[in-house]
Amino acid sequence: MSTARSFYEADARERIAGLLDPGTFVEFLGPRRRITSPHLAQLDQPGEFDDGIVVGEGMLQGRRVLIAAQQGQFMGGGVGEVHGAKLVGLLERAQRVGPAAVLLLLDTGGVRLHEANAGLIAISEIMRATLATRAAGVPVLALIGSGNGAFGGMGIVARCCSAVLMSEEGRLSLSGPEVIETVRGVEEFDARDRALVWRVTGGKHRVLLGEAAQLVADRIDAFAQATLEVLDRLRPADDDAQLLQALEGEHARLARRIEAFGDCRDGLQVWEALGVAQPQALPLLDTAAFLEATRGRRMPWY
Repeated sequence: MSTARSFYEADARERIAGLLDPGTFVEFLGPRRRITSPHLAQLDQPGEFDDGIVVGEGMLQGRRVLIAAQQGQFMGGGVGEVHGAKLVGLLERAQRVGPAAVLLLLDTGGVRLHEANAGLIAISEIMRATLATRAAGVPVLALIGSGNGAFGGMGIVARCCSAVLMSEEGRLSLSGPEVIETVRGVEEFDARDRALVWRVTGGKHRVLLGEAAQLVADRIDAFAQATLEVLDRLRPADDDAQLLQALEGEHARLARRIEAFGDCRDGLQVWEALGVAQPQALPLLDTAAFLEATRGRRMPWY
């Protein structure tokens, strides 16, 4: 397939095929194994033979990686028992074999409501496995540029990763817009205001806040190249003292962010506080123009 095609429009298998070197992907627990959710059948809900996630290994421009891609069209990419177990197993394998990286192609609204308890347990296990993989010296990268983005528990998982890469179309948050509106009211957050949603959860905003390492054009090949660039920039801590110093630095950065932006109600206000010229124009800029317009104004991510 053409690697220049849209990451946003591709499905899970197409994203993997476009990212990895041709012919190198080997899938683990594929559809032929027919490992399905035990909970959906009890609720008379349709299942999928891969439970909505594709996991395996392959080569990314000569580097061995483990990779997982969520299928957002199946139950919104929701995490259930089998879905989560496949992801945990992939991360545990990474701790044993030591690949160049684990790539998580996230396309999810969070826990699958049909199996909420099992899904919540799965999220906690994924978080633990992600941190254990990083502690073993294997970077874990979250790639977000899909229709569902990364919300709920998987939004937390994304921020547990070594780095996050996003396109403008990607979204990252804990609570989704509809959840916030339901709990706090439309006065707090209008989920129907799509422009507001992207200004608060979208890739441009996350890059400006330093929560995403890189803003990527909506092309599969652009995500592949950005992944290599970020991997080359990662510098793991050498000892516990450096880890503690990094953690203290992150806490100080978050405190400064609350002080600077705590009263902001919209991404536009944050961008203005960062000193971005003509912040109202940022949503209209393509990736290259956005990065140029915000040069020197983006908060550091690492």
